[in-house]
Amino acid sequence: MEEVDTILIHALKQVGTEVSEEIDSVKQFSSELIVKAVVRCIQVIDPGLGSGLPTSLPPGMSARFRVGMSLAQACQDIGYKGEIGYQTFLYSNEPEIRSLLMCLVEKLPRESAETSDQPTGTENTSLFSFHIVSPQRESIICAITQVTVIRDTLPPVTAQLSHHASLMVSILEQHTAELSAAQEWDNEWNSQGLLSCLTPQKYRSRKLTRLRKRIKEQLCSAELPSPESAFGGPHSSSDLCELLQVFKGSAPSDHILTKSTHFSHTQKFTFEQVKTTPPAQCYKILFAVITSSIPSVHQSESDIQHRQQEELASLQQQFQQLCSNVDQLTVLNELKHKELGNSEKEDKMQVKKKTIDLLPDADNNLLKLQALVEASTKRLVNLASQWEKRRAPLMDEHRRLKEICSNRDLESSRKLSEIKSLHDKICVSTVDARKKEDIYKQLVTELENLPRDVSRSAYTQRILEIVSNIKKQKEEITKILADTKELQKEINHLTGKLDRTFAVTDELVFKDAKKDESVRKSYKYLAALHENCNQLIQTIEETGTILREIRDLEEQIETENGNKTVANLERILDDYKSIRQENSALAAKVREG
Repeated sequence: MEEVDTILIHALKQVGTEVSEEIDSVKQFSSELIVKAVVRCIQVIDPGLGSGLPTSLPPGMSARFRVGMSLAQACQDIGYKGEIGYQTFLYSNEPEIRSLLMCLVEKLPRESAETSDQPTGTENTSLFSFHIVSPQRESIICAITQVTVIRDTLPPVTAQLSHHASLMVSILEQHTAELSAAQEWDNEWNSQGLLSCLTPQKYRSRKLTRLRKRIKEQLCSAELPSPESAFGGPHSSSDLCELLQVFKGSAPSDHILTKSTHFSHTQKFTFEQVKTTPPAQCYKILFAVITSSIPSVHQSESDIQHRQQEELASLQQQFQQLCSNVDQLTVLNELKHKELGNSEKEDKMQVKKKTIDLLPDADNNLLKLQALVEASTKRLVNLASQWEKRRAPLMDEHRRLKEICSNRDLESSRKLSEIKSLHDKICVSTVDARKKEDIYKQLVTELENLPRDVSRSAYTQRILEIVSNIKKQKEEITKILADTKELQKEINHLTGKLDRTFAVTDELVFKDAKKDESVRKSYKYLAALHENCNQLIQTIEETGTILREIRDLEEQIETENGNKTVANLERILDDYKSIRQENSALAAKVREG
């Protein structure tokens, strides 16, 4: 039982029971340790059932009995089928405790050994894992002027805010933003990233480049001077907001990033696209572009005034030039309108002139027109017949190509679904690989913590010795069973032979007993001898039965001696006396009250 006890003690340590290193057997378990081990196992197996159980025995005997009964009931609820009661915990014996602990260890969940070794209390580490963001999203202008703070150098979260009421809101907003960004990236990669046949890093870099280019184009197109600022007027504070509105009203980024291929069109009509761009990335890019375009403010006032005067003079010249250009454009527009009117009048005049020329010979001209119309009609009919001849094979070819395209579309959709399923399988396999890697690391750690003084050969030699002993015992048991069967056969044979011999002898002697007195006495002696022999055989059988019962009783006595029955009886007497004292004390209090 040493190996079994070692396994049980190791399992109890794994679930969080504090077992001393000096204890190496269940026989050394005290009542307190038994209660702790059983309660801890029940808490791991069924947290709801074990939450209300005490982990130690109270000082009063009545309370101890109640705790023992509650533990026994909890073990029965879990599924323990053996005999159990309060005496199992208060007056324990080795076999019962071993069977109870074996049952509880077998019912432990498989992952309990893994989760019990994981460090708890990650509340403090989360204080340094992220930075504080404002509960209300500030404008881009304020975000541009803020100083970039490195996350690793920030103080704890609780020290970053002046108002602690905003702490939880800020943390929730930060976590929500990170989670939404991760989900958006997963959706975008599954929908568009897989179609680009690029790695995630290349896909991100290409998207970042195109997004920066588009932002620069939007900024350049929005930098046209307004009439108020053309004459040196003050800039409105809402220019940047209007610029952002222009940027928000632009086309979605997926039209820029997605390449127009046949496969992308097929995927677009087959599956629903998730068109999202992480907002945090857009804000970072916009911040970088705008900050690069902000001029330096460390200039003298005289330089600024001089530059403004130069700009004003150049703008006035441009304004005068634009005014002259406007006058010229007005004159040119009038000339163009007149030319268009003259050309229309000339066309009408030409039509009327041709009509007047045809009037003198109207009949011949009508016949010619009719002939032209008939020729045109015949030509159209001929062309229609030729088109029908050409149309039939073209339609067949069109249908064939259309069918090929549909088959290719189906094949593309099937391959796309296979790619998505493979991607899901890869994700699942990655998670499984990480779990197995964690289990492997844990097992390696446990292996390193095991004692090195015992070699593998010693365990192997011991196992081989146990196997050889079992084989020898099996051979001896087989021999004993064979001897027993042979002896039983011989006994049955002799018993049958004896019965047959007695029957024949009894019949022969009984016939002669009627005639001769001496034969009659011999018959009586024969009957008495047969009866005495039967009694002797019965006595021998009863003696064997009594000897077997004696051996069984001796084994039971040894078992009871191992169960510490005498010590338990003494403890029961002491507990009985203490209960009587408690009852007398309670009765005295009741009488006094």
